[in-house]
Amino acid sequence: MTLPVFKKHDPPAVLAPMAGVTDAVFRSICVEHGCDFTYTEMVSAKGLMYGGKKTEALLHAAENEKPCAVQLFGSEPKIVADMIKRIADGYPGDVSMIDINMGCPMPKITGNGEGSALMLDVKKAAAVMYAAARATALPVSCKFRKGWDDDHVNAVEFARAMEESGASLVSVHGRTREQLYHGEADREIIGEVVNAVSIPVLGNGDIFSGESAKRMLEETGCAGVMVARGAEGNPFIFEEIRAALSGGPYTPPTDFERMSEAVRHAERFLEWKDPRLFPELRKHMSWYTKGMRGALDVRRAVNTAKTPDEMLGILRKYRDSLLTTQE
Repeated sequence: MTLPVFKKHDPPAVLAPMAGVTDAVFRSICVEHGCDFTYTEMVSAKGLMYGGKKTEALLHAAENEKPCAVQLFGSEPKIVADMIKRIADGYPGDVSMIDINMGCPMPKITGNGEGSALMLDVKKAAAVMYAAARATALPVSCKFRKGWDDDHVNAVEFARAMEESGASLVSVHGRTREQLYHGEADREIIGEVVNAVSIPVLGNGDIFSGESAKRMLEETGCAGVMVARGAEGNPFIFEEIRAALSGGPYTPPTDFERMSEAVRHAERFLEWKDPRLFPELRKHMSWYTKGMRGALDVRRAVNTAKTPDEMLGILRKYRDSLLTTQE
């Protein structure tokens, strides 16, 4: 059972919202490789209320991903509801769902009682969801974790509270906040959530291949998979997932093809965004080049490049060298 917003495939494979990673440029590339649905980076409800230009910029979507979801984080019901109304009115046709982040484990977020800290206060989280769901006709979802720590594993209770408060969908990461991204994601808890609610559930955690996506679906019964770190430097994963789920063939990209996509990513970034932000590309280029011959030297050069043109020159030269060696 899936929502109409996931209109391409059933079950869908969606791109998780990741702060500082899944900007509109990267999201657009993932869509080209078969990603079914995208979410903006995490947007602060308070930041939006106070008119922060950087916060507002996070709402802008690429044409090929529209309509997408906007992910908000906040812990004050009225502020969250007011900002949802502003988004729905200000971006008609661009947004098809609102997602509330209740899973971010980073101290700067949890320290304010937001993100996964809301899992420690189910009543407060439910109040946020209740206000959010009644602020718009759009479906409202939320993303959360297995729990805060091993002594506070409450994903099932939390999911039920979200459904009762008006959530149309939930996404569950199979790790606790304490684990961050260490250890294995717990698919069993995701399955328990699926069995506990009647709304769709997306399974998140350790989706690094087509086979891992298939296992997530088979072992949990979830309605779809949410890909996070598995897409970093590898937008091709969505093609791999679709092949695994359909039983079709899949040929992994060559290093030249991967590097060609990296160059295209960098070129599009510099075309769409302020070129002065080019250092943001460094982490992406590191992910794209992981495991490639001579990649360490390339990463060093990219990380010390002083201008966008210098960085592009390094990337293009390396790409061309891979074509020569693979012919």
